[in-house]
Amino acid sequence: MTNAAPLPRTVVALGLVSLFMDVASGMTHALMPVFMTVVLGAPVALVGLVEGVAQATAALARLFAGVVSDWIGRRKPLVLLGYGMSAATMPLFPTAQGIGAVMLARFLDRVGKGIRSAPRDALIADVTPAAQRGAAYGLRQAMDMTGAFLGPLAAIGLMLLFAGDSRAVLWFAVIPAAIAVALIAFGVKEPADAGPMQRRPFPLRRAELKKLPAAYWQVVGLVALFSLARFSEAFLLLRAAGAGLAPAWVPLVLVALTFVNAVAAYPLGKLGDRMDRRRLLGWGVALLVAADLVLAFAPSWPVVLAGAALWGLHMAMTQGLLSALIADAAPAELRGVAFGAFNLVQAGALLLASSLAGLLWSGFGPQATFLGGAGIALLAMIPLRRAMRTG
Repeated sequence: MTNAAPLPRTVVALGLVSLFMDVASGMTHALMPVFMTVVLGAPVALVGLVEGVAQATAALARLFAGVVSDWIGRRKPLVLLGYGMSAATMPLFPTAQGIGAVMLARFLDRVGKGIRSAPRDALIADVTPAAQRGAAYGLRQAMDMTGAFLGPLAAIGLMLLFAGDSRAVLWFAVIPAAIAVALIAFGVKEPADAGPMQRRPFPLRRAELKKLPAAYWQVVGLVALFSLARFSEAFLLLRAAGAGLAPAWVPLVLVALTFVNAVAAYPLGKLGDRMDRRRLLGWGVALLVAADLVLAFAPSWPVVLAGAALWGLHMAMTQGLLSALIADAAPAELRGVAFGAFNLVQAGALLLASSLAGLLWSGFGPQATFLGGAGIALLAMIPLRRAMRTG
């Protein structure tokens, strides 16, 4: 197999879309907790409620949109709708006069994210040869992480420029969001053999779901186990603060994580096209174990930053590979359903993992949280090794 041929233009366009939309989202998300509590006077508990409802809604929307994209036989309309919804919410944040408006905007933004995710990932599989899927998903992830890295930095710079006027800064998020929508409209194409929208057999019927092979459900099971071992990055921030990093510098943890992820995702995705993807996935899980152990025993905040960098390398090595494995295993006519279920299972497992991590932290301290994550990751290696032996 060779990766000499360039990736399809639609894949590159979708990568740029992810970059610009994540710059916009990163700007708003970096400012939103302070904007809600300081400018609008909302209690911190309500901030958590808004985030919880938004994330749960996005997870359900992913499955729904994946089903619809298979049913109508087209991906781009749903991708455009999802990104368009998120872009349309950007002016709602700086104009909000109360917490209700922010909750509505955040809700619509996450619904938009849920609508676009599964059809976008299925579209990448539709237009990319199997031998290049690791590189394709790696490129999209790298550009996504680049946007996640640049967005908060842009917010910081603009806050300094506008003397802390968060409403003025939030208006700037409209610009990259609008660019992202324009890129979809003019740069993203359906596969050459895609016909007009038409109603196909409903994908959630038993007869259709039976077409999903055992290899697909095996990957979904692995995703659930891996996600249970990888809880929210918020615990990395808490670990850095507990290790002596000043509050103003705690975001350096996410800077280290997203920078490593952005730099490594594409070359590691290409590597996954040249070797057994499951073996590379195993190395990625080993990196998660190493990161957890470093974070569990870190004596100072520089070591916590090193652990966060390992965590980012783990994500770079595994997230694109899992998408490629889903694309390899799912039938073309059920890729939307396949990615929707994949995203839903991953979101549910991450929610459970973060809840368990919080209980361990509260009951036994931070070391127990990261040692628990390492233990679950080691357990996840057992079915992965079995899958490699059985082919």
